[in-house]
Amino acid sequence: MDSDEGYNYEFDEEEEECSEDSAEEDPEDDTLEVELDDPVVAGGERDECGETGGSGLGPGQDEEDYRFEVLTAEQILQHMVECIREVNDVIQNPATITRILLSHFNWDKEKLMERYFDGNLDKLFSECHVINPSKKSRTRLMNTRSSAQDLPCQICYLNYPNTVSTLSPSLPPSPYPQSLYFTGLECGHKFCMQCWGDYLTTKIIEEGMGQTISCPAHSCDILVDDNTVMRLITESKVKLKYQHLITNSFVECNRLLKWCPAPDCHHVVKVQYPDAKPVRCTCGRQFCFNCGENWHDPVKCKWLRKWIKKCDDDSETSNWIAANTRECPKCHVTIEKDGGCNHMVCRNQSCKAEFCWVCLGPWEPHGSAWYNCNRYNEDDAKAARDAQEVTVSHGVFSRSRAALQRYLFYCNRYMNHMQSLRFEHKLYAGVKAKMEEMQHHNMSWIEVQFLKKAVDVLCQCRSTLMFTYVFAFYLKKNNQSIIFENNQADLENATEVLSGYLERDISQDSLQDIKQKVQDKYRYCESRRRVLLQHVHEGYEKDLWEYIED
Repeated sequence: MDSDEGYNYEFDEEEEECSEDSAEEDPEDDTLEVELDDPVVAGGERDECGETGGSGLGPGQDEEDYRFEVLTAEQILQHMVECIREVNDVIQNPATITRILLSHFNWDKEKLMERYFDGNLDKLFSECHVINPSKKSRTRLMNTRSSAQDLPCQICYLNYPNTVSTLSPSLPPSPYPQSLYFTGLECGHKFCMQCWGDYLTTKIIEEGMGQTISCPAHSCDILVDDNTVMRLITESKVKLKYQHLITNSFVECNRLLKWCPAPDCHHVVKVQYPDAKPVRCTCGRQFCFNCGENWHDPVKCKWLRKWIKKCDDDSETSNWIAANTRECPKCHVTIEKDGGCNHMVCRNQSCKAEFCWVCLGPWEPHGSAWYNCNRYNEDDAKAARDAQEVTVSHGVFSRSRAALQRYLFYCNRYMNHMQSLRFEHKLYAGVKAKMEEMQHHNMSWIEVQFLKKAVDVLCQCRSTLMFTYVFAFYLKKNNQSIIFENNQADLENATEVLSGYLERDISQDSLQDIKQKVQDKYRYCESRRRVLLQHVHEGYEKDLWEYIED
């Protein structure tokens, strides 16, 4: 967007009422009126193909149509302008004031309308930190027509004259018209144009503030409207940054809009109602509209958030504990080895057991073998190690070690599928070469498409399996969980077989054989994946699942 054109969304029928002061302050105001039939991008570029975004169903939505639309950056701005116009048709306020009111209610038009007509407008405008337009004091700029006395700015304390002829050469150069030196909001606080520009630039560039910039006066919480910001800022990059902040705030606050989480993608997905459903951006990224993470069927957003937080908090610590500590074979206290000797003495005052760090067996049979141990397979050493694999030993419940081992079991398999999924994406490049090679063996382009389909299915299965381990981590054991684990194991085995088929070299002799095997296997994988997901969703509907609160 050509940012120095401004950012004004006033409408024709209300212009003379919305900005009486600004018209008197700067008759040559160069702010832009956003045209609804030809919107401009706020913080983006025009879609080169002229596309207006796409709409469609999320994958796998057989039972329910979850409609969504992908908006470009210019369409986001157009949608925001239309929301403001829709509300303004009823409440008849300046558009910039209406934008602030809508922001306060997170762009919920119904909630704003309800509050607006409940009979207490003064309280509403006070909560939104704006002056009621119907009660504005008709203030004017302090210029050559209003006073003959020099006045100091309350920020920089410089005296600004009223005429060009009295302008002191010691004053800093100003980019503003020399007949205008002071301006302010309807709260009555006025400052010089230079200080206003510096204040707004600091708030926007350094603090990243857009819709919550308040008057510079001490303890004044009246918000600066968009017209005032765009009129007082002179640098194009600051205007562009402000436009981006306002547009971003519009998306973040609107429950029907969500930014695409893909890097460097500036599209927004718009839905008819918010839900935990899959949506796909035109860039190809599929994600959950509710939480913004990659689509994570069958696990729910609540458990995925807990899992991600747990992995961020615990993974490195858990791996270190598993690698560097042991439990005392007698009292199960966790012990760290801090020297080279294998002779360990438990510091627990009620225990004081002596054992070998390597084999975990009692120390007495080791004699003087301080730094080596060849008794790993002795019965007493094996018994000590086996005792650490169970949660109950001699009446003592080892909760921390058992919980750690359980977490690492699911975490390692989750990370393994995630890593495999990254490798599978590299298969697309290899599959393309194989498809070209197969076409040289008298197969048509249509006939070799089974390979691409197989890789698509493989990636879907990897993604599903990855999230099944999150689901299983929080699942309590019951008959339904056993069925789930059987379905999971079946799908996992079939997926690994399919992956092996796709990694094989294809020769002329094995061409037909490998084609039949790949087709059979990816169809089987699709079927087993569908069965697994249907079983999980049936459990959700019938409330069959019981969870472990972490």
